Amino acid sequence: MMEKYKNKKVVAAGHICLDITPSFEQSAQFDLVSDILIPGRLVPVGTPDIHIGGSAGNTGLALKRLGADVSMMGKIGRDDFGRLIKTQLEAYGMQSKLTEQEGEETSYSVVLSVPGIDRIILHNSGANHSFTASDIDFEAVKEASLFHFGYPSIMRGMYRDSGRGFLELFKKVKSLGTATSLDMAIVEENSESGKVDWTAILQKVMPYVDVFAPSMEELAFLIDRPRYHDWMERSKGREVTGRLPMDEVKPLANRLLDWGAKIILIKCGASGMYLRTGSQRELAKIGGGLSKNLRAWANQEVFEKSYKPERVVSAAGAGDTSIAAFLCALMEGCGFQKALQLAAGTGASCVEAYDALSGLKSLEELEKKIAGGWEKI
Repeated sequence: MMEKYKNKKVVAAGHICLDITPSFEQSAQFDLVSDILIPGRLVPVGTPDIHIGGSAGNTGLALKRLGADVSMMGKIGRDDFGRLIKTQLEAYGMQSKLTEQEGEETSYSVVLSVPGIDRIILHNSGANHSFTASDIDFEAVKEASLFHFGYPSIMRGMYRDSGRGFLELFKKVKSLGTATSLDMAIVEENSESGKVDWTAILQKVMPYVDVFAPSMEELAFLIDRPRYHDWMERSKGREVTGRLPMDEVKPLANRLLDWGAKIILIKCGASGMYLRTGSQRELAKIGGGLSKNLRAWANQEVFEKSYKPERVVSAAGAGDTSIAAFLCALMEGCGFQKALQLAAGTGASCVEAYDALSGLKSLEELEKKIAGGWEKI
């Protein structure tokens, strides 16, 4: 049974918001975004799901649900959405150290999870934009084995001044001896963040990142914009990941290794997950006491296909929760193959519900289902 990671403290920090997800009938199938987003058209929807989202919300609460000892850090406004987030966190029994800022708006998203189409997100980053290292309790971070941070690409305080605040945050955490984990979010190309030189920023930050877990679209957008544009053109409005050979991800991972990344987990949507790891020398730099169990992880390149879910309701939070399972397995001292299987299984379980948490299974349940021959896509 997996129990060791439950004794390790984790800090989940960064972007937090309220997700509002209208429900669509599963019988309503659409091929393209233009089939539904038509001016003047009324599209019937069902009861909305309203839940905490963002990286800190999704990954943090998933870690909590999987049994980890988690503390959440983020920034919200003193408003109705902020109060709702606090109420939901209390219901989950989550330890939170949220900064409440007067005059700021709590971040929210309207998530359109339309059957047959990759999800569309209407987003307001709100108070996340003013989040800085001053909103982090570094004494709590010092006591933790792992610090997970998410979505700096949609947090102005992280990307302004050429990412100086982002870099200093990760330098500080690494100096405390805590393992670090990073997730990203894709942005609108013509937005303020979309015009930032993310290649330069990530090249500076990577030496301080132990686990980097972006999606393939996010990664291409941030460090190889021509490749991203090519993928978008070839996908023609449909989901990118199911229509590309996975060897197109390898050059991106190679670049990250050259920049100093240790463990790279690239989420490839419904297709699966791609793992690339550095040398034993690089893995030995991982903090939080986690490196001692990683000798067999060195110099690995593996693609793990997704498991087949019983139904697909919404992909919202699937990547974030799969990261949570992967991190739990890493803290447990699992081999890389089992860590990948548990991450893929968690992602497949997540899509069976509108929110990120309702479909989750314990890692023990996942192990049994996998051992029982869970079908791959």
